Amino acid sequence: MASKKSKNPELTQAADSLAEAAHHVGKAVSQKVDQIGAAATAELNKVKSAAKAKGGQAQGKLETLLKRAETKLKKATGEAQKSLNKAVRQADKKMTQAKKAAKVKLTELQKAAKAAAKAAAKKAAKKAAPKKAAAKKPAAKKAAAKPAKKGTAKKAAPKKAARKTAPKKAAAAPAATPSTSA
Repeated sequence: MASKKSKNPELTQAADSLAEAAHHVGKAVSQKVDQIGAAATAELNKVKSAAKAKGGQAQGKLETLLKRAETKLKKATGEAQKSLNKAVRQADKKMTQAKKAAKVKLTELQKAAKAAAKAAAKKAAKKAAPKKAAAKKPAAKKAAAKPAKKGTAKKAAPKKAARKTAPKKAAAAPAATPSTSA
C-alpha cells in the first residue's frame, strides 16, 4: 500500500509504530496457533501410542477417531489462521483510514493557520498604515507650521498691543460711565 508520507513526523512515527505493532501481534497470534496445534498433535500422538499399546479392535476405532480429530484440528487451525489474517487486514484498513483522517485534519489545521496568519498580517498592516500616515502628518504640520509662525508673529504683536491698551480703556470706561450718568 503506497501512501504519501506526512509532513508531521510524529504522525508518521505513530503510524509506523502502529503498523509494526499490528505485524508483531499477527506474528504472535500465528505462533500461538501453531503452538496450540503442535501441543494438540503431541497429545494425539500420546493417545495414539497408548492405543497402539492396547491393540485389538480399540486400535482401529481409535485410529479412525484420531484421523477425524486431526482433520478437525487442521480445519480449525486453517479457520483460525484465516480469521487472524482477516483481523490483521481490518486493523490495517482502520489504521490507513486513521492516517487519512489525520492527514485531512492536518491540512485543515494548516489552512486555518494560514488564514489566521493572513488575517493577522492584514490587521498588522492596517495598524501600521495609520502609524505611517501619522508619522508623515506631523512632519507636514511642522513644515507648514514654520512659515505660519512667522506670519502669526506679526499678527501677535498688534494683539499684544491691543491687550495693553484694553485695560486702559476698561479703566477709562468706568470713569466715563459715572460722568455720563451724572
